[in-house]
Amino acid sequence: MQQAELELRGIAGGHEELRLAALVSTGILDTPPEPAYDAIARLAAQYFLADSATIAMADESRVWIKAGWGQAIRELPRKYSIFDMVLAADGPVVVPNLVLHPCCDTLWPRLCRLGVMAFASVPIRSFDGKILGALTIFRGHPSPPMPLDALRMLESLADLVSDQLEMRRLRKSLQGNCARRPRPLALVEGIWPRRADLRSALDQGQFVLHYQPEIDLATRKIVGVEALIRWEHPERGLIQPVEFIPLAEESGLILPIGDWGLAEACSQIQKWCLEDSTHSSLRVCVNLSARQFAREGLADHVETLLLQSGISSRQLGLEMTESSLIPDAETALTVLTSLRRLGVSLLMDDFGTGYSSLSHLHSFPFDVLKIDRSFVGRMTEGDQPLQIVRTIIELARVLGMDVVAEGIETPEQYRLLRLMGCRYGQGYLIARPLPAEAITRLLRENGGTLPDIEAPVVACG
Repeated sequence: MQQAELELRGIAGGHEELRLAALVSTGILDTPPEPAYDAIARLAAQYFLADSATIAMADESRVWIKAGWGQAIRELPRKYSIFDMVLAADGPVVVPNLVLHPCCDTLWPRLCRLGVMAFASVPIRSFDGKILGALTIFRGHPSPPMPLDALRMLESLADLVSDQLEMRRLRKSLQGNCARRPRPLALVEGIWPRRADLRSALDQGQFVLHYQPEIDLATRKIVGVEALIRWEHPERGLIQPVEFIPLAEESGLILPIGDWGLAEACSQIQKWCLEDSTHSSLRVCVNLSARQFAREGLADHVETLLLQSGISSRQLGLEMTESSLIPDAETALTVLTSLRRLGVSLLMDDFGTGYSSLSHLHSFPFDVLKIDRSFVGRMTEGDQPLQIVRTIIELARVLGMDVVAEGIETPEQYRLLRLMGCRYGQGYLIARPLPAEAITRLLRENGGTLPDIEAPVVACG
């Protein structure tokens, strides 16, 4: 992360850790609507004759809208957000004319698209002064600078939100005193990495994305890539996700790490398109964690990233496993439907390994199936494994869906998949996950068409 970005966010690692701890203590994130917060947002909008108002809280990677009046947005990326401006200023931020702001088009394209022309935002603080969120009013026309007494009134309304948060924190604290939990893995002595290591890696920009090509099996042309996270540790070298993702899930850091990966993938798509406009047909697929997927505001978050990067929704694919759908099928359907409206591709990863994959295909709007590598790896072992793969390919054809075979490692697997009509595939036979620079070179060579599969790309990364 660049030093300028750290200054924009106005934080040091330790200060942010304390701020997030204060936020967690309130238990406010991802909670249902509550009349008290809705009433404050409505009062702010009506008092200032604003077109809309929001009460928003911010964790490591997103701004989550707790209450809004006149606004339908549920969630936004935190980077370059109004909240980050408030945090950096450690106080109110007033922009009377958004059009005149030098970063209008690049920082707040979502606001411009909604017709916002001016806004004023004040911090929502914890009982000990840490900034947890912001109360913001929006206008659809330029406004004169806000008088000091009006700004103080807006701050008074934010104080009402702070009072509600403090009451919530106290209730949560009293309830928590009755529960005793075992020490999580992240706190066991001698275990590496620890939560602090992951947070430090995120703050210092040590995570990177590698990309594994997905090709048209008939032409060997690269049609997409799957983004896969790696940790470039300054002392331990390149660390595979199996060594840190379980801790990220347990500690809750999977949310900001996953959101970073999503934003980084969008940024990389933008770079490839700027280098060569023919790359606009390339699709980059990102794996979503169950916690990311459980957020009803995910579609708003994704839409803002698309607007900020200037890429088309069809250039982004979102992969999820069946297990991420099971905990809350109703929310899953809402989120998936919203994402499909944006035009992004939805891929069911590891298809066939769950208990009810077929029923989920009828319930959820996926457009791509990914055949699990375990089925592909056993295809040459007998008729039954081969028939399973054939059935999945035929099912996808009947449902009008694309199918991608994962884990192709031998020429015989490649040949059988082509014979059965599987159009797309990825695996070590084709290419290993590579840094973005190596993918750029592959895209330049022969128009992105890989060598004959009998002489596979031997790529290490």
